[in-house]
Amino acid sequence: MRRLNGEIHTAEEAVSGLMRDSGDGAGDDQADTGTKNIAREHELALAANAREMLDQTERALGRLDAGTYGLCENCGRPIGKARMQAFPRATLCVECKQRQERR
Repeated sequence: MRRLNGEIHTAEEAVSGLMRDSGDGAGDDQADTGTKNIAREHELALAANAREMLDQTERALGRLDAGTYGLCENCGRPIGKARMQAFPRATLCVECKQRQERR
């Protein structure tokens, strides 16, 4: 969780720096402006991804405390060992996840 918090902090600082620099681009051409926008969007996406992973990790810890870790939140059956090893923050068994993705 420290690593995720660090990633969030780093990405937020980078976005903040990019936001400060965006006002200095009065003489920039369209390519420079586009490059700055892409960099800002990339940093925002990294921060959002780190926040999502942190949220999933906190939910998994809550399920550990509640004794429901490893059980599908949809059907209540155990989530397969291979799935839990591949994705420890999984909340759905393979069948329920496949159904969710088809919707």
